[in-house]
Amino acid sequence: MTATVNADTGRQRTRTALFLAVAMAATVGSALAFQHLGGYIPCKLCLEQRTPYYIGVPLMLLAVLSSALRWPTWLTRGLLAVGGLLMVYGVYLGVYHSGVEWAWWPGPTDCAAAAGPVDTGGKGVLDALDKFVPPSCDKAALRILGLSLAGWNAIASFVLAVIAFRGAFARD
Repeated sequence: MTATVNADTGRQRTRTALFLAVAMAATVGSALAFQHLGGYIPCKLCLEQRTPYYIGVPLMLLAVLSSALRWPTWLTRGLLAVGGLLMVYGVYLGVYHSGVEWAWWPGPTDCAAAAGPVDTGGKGVLDALDKFVPPSCDKAALRILGLSLAGWNAIASFVLAVIAFRGAFARD
């Protein structure tokens, strides 16, 4: 009976890790789609919010491998817990950026205000690239149902953190 329960828990951890890898990839993929297909240029804080996902996706794939190959349970649990911690950091980044957008607190000083159109002055595009100023962190480029993309990232990170911690700390 315990062998069946342990096998079910192992499969559940594999499914959890796989779900997290796909969900994390889809979340950061959506941000990349908004950037490259939608034309929304990310600010400094937007780019920082992607870091937990860039680390989390390969980590969750390693957790899938660990669970599927029946490596020590503590390893899979540990990887899921680290994934949860990464998503908690993602919640922090999303809430911080949302607060900057709503003017609840100041943003980083190096998150410059957006400049107007760049005049090349007849010098060419390469010279204009040196003058490019990224968008300001305190202006939401898009709001969906009242929340900016940073706010939606905070919610997604929270949900993924809960799932990761449940997978890490579920009883065998």
